[in-house]
Amino acid sequence: MAGFINWAKSPAARQYFFSTHFWGPVANWGLPLAALSDIVNRDEESISGVMSPTLAAYSMIFMRFAWRVQPRNYLLFACHATNATAQIVQEGRYLNYWHFGGREKKHPIAAGVDEVKEKAKDAVEKVKA
Repeated sequence: MAGFINWAKSPAARQYFFSTHFWGPVANWGLPLAALSDIVNRDEESISGVMSPTLAAYSMIFMRFAWRVQPRNYLLFACHATNATAQIVQEGRYLNYWHFGGREKKHPIAAGVDEVKEKAKDAVEKVKA
């Protein structure tokens, strides 16, 4: 701890804390924090099935960048690793809700209504043909 305090008082620390190497990732943390908040507070119906994997891919690309840049930007890497993980969880929630029966489990009456609608459409199409 004393080593960190001595470093924090040094000119190198001031140079780091007043650089884009620090403030860029700090500003970027809004994205993963919003994604984590959505996991807890948002209903599955509002998740975008296209945007979540897009944001996950974006974060994976920038994770590589943060690792390859010299000196390595661990703060940026952690930010994008958090976002990629949160977006993958969101996509899993989306897929479960819309494609693997989560909607039917959550809203069984609405699922029955949708089934009746489909049967009615099929019957109307048979009559038209």
